[in-house]
Amino acid sequence: MARLSSCIKMYKGGFFMKTYLSTNKLIRYVVAYVFITSALMKLMSPVVANHFLGLGLPYPHLMLKLVIFLETVCGILLLVNKSVKNAVVPLIGIMIVALLVTKVPLLQSGFLPFAFHARLDIVMLVLLVYLYKL
Repeated sequence: MARLSSCIKMYKGGFFMKTYLSTNKLIRYVVAYVFITSALMKLMSPVVANHFLGLGLPYPHLMLKLVIFLETVCGILLLVNKSVKNAVVPLIGIMIVALLVTKVPLLQSGFLPFAFHARLDIVMLVLLVYLYKL
């Protein structure tokens, strides 16, 4: 029976060698990628930053800087497998606030529009909880 892991064949020096990327490691990499790129987009794109600033959060400029900092630092911690439990806690908070502020109001349009627009946020939240429980 095969283990639940991805097998990546790499060609190196004329020989094929197998490198196993565990599921947990893959999840950490994917979650880190999402948060680091999200932070970079908030930092580099005025459109994304202005969208964030227009969400109606208190102290929006301070919140923007705080979220960029947390997404970057916690994403890097996940990437290098350091303090994973401590790193996912603020990210879980960010995802809960993101759902409450940007997705829950869509429930006025019905459950299906909410479910469609919230699907990625919910998946990220589930993956963060999974990483916390490791």
